[in-house]
Amino acid sequence: MKEWKEKFLSYLQAIKNASVHTLRNYGMDLADFQEFTKVDEVKAVDKRMIRGYLTHLNQKQITKRTILRRLSALRSFFKYLLKEGAISHNPLEEIDAPKLEKTIPSPLSREELDRLFQQPDTQTFLGFRDRTIIELFYSSGLRISELVSLNKIDFDAKNFTLRVKGKGKKERVIPITKNAAAWINSYLNHPERHSDSEHHQAEKNHEAIFLNKWGMRISTRSVDRNFQLFLKQSGLAAKATPHTIRHTIATHWLENGMDLKTIQILLGHSSLATTTIYTKVSTKLKKVVYDKAHPLVKGSDMTISKQEGVAHEQDFII
Repeated sequence: MKEWKEKFLSYLQAIKNASVHTLRNYGMDLADFQEFTKVDEVKAVDKRMIRGYLTHLNQKQITKRTILRRLSALRSFFKYLLKEGAISHNPLEEIDAPKLEKTIPSPLSREELDRLFQQPDTQTFLGFRDRTIIELFYSSGLRISELVSLNKIDFDAKNFTLRVKGKGKKERVIPITKNAAAWINSYLNHPERHSDSEHHQAEKNHEAIFLNKWGMRISTRSVDRNFQLFLKQSGLAAKATPHTIRHTIATHWLENGMDLKTIQILLGHSSLATTTIYTKVSTKLKKVVYDKAHPLVKGSDMTISKQEGVAHEQDFII
């Protein structure tokens, strides 16, 4: 089991181009399954063991989303084993996945966004960084993992664009607002970026845009932790996460007339079906927005319209 697991993870990395995050999660999920079943041979695993494992996870009150992720890891693993001839039958074929209740994201209001924007202390270098991060989140709808992986070379200050590495290491170039670009420029050229202080160290990672207090690339955990503090201070901790900003800007784009196909490209969704959830979020949307973006309807355009930002105008340019 251990040997095949290592081969599988190497396969995901080399052939499927899986991210470090995916490899870590799959490794942990497979290790958890092996610890529960106590089996050493992959041929010994049967559907009874799989069902017993799922029952075990339910009894531990593991969330359905986590259970689905672990089941997905097992499905991928045993499909690989079948392909490689390590097993003659896939025990997952007769296992049904638990149904996940679809939740519609709740976007923040303009007033709530304004409160959030005011939380970082921009008089400090780290506070200036955090305000820049929030500005960029709202400007672009980036995932938190995409934001922390940004390098200086990915930022085109002249054309207001970013080259983003999304899921599966797929790259896309997206426009950002002049305002967000100005914040990034100011952060990259901040006088404290290259000097040590009582609160932070000078830049050590010369590639990354966003740095932690030690001068290295900031982590997703650090961004999330800082956001939790700002959300608590602004009274939004109960209803928002960094990902909520992504939902919010997507909803605002739709409300201002941007077509779904364009939003799909900007957010890096592999399927338009994922993007259509935003039509259910806003009470302002009309059927014409969906009809205009539907691939079977002629005349679906790829233009990006002018958007209203928080206390300032945002102009998207492609």
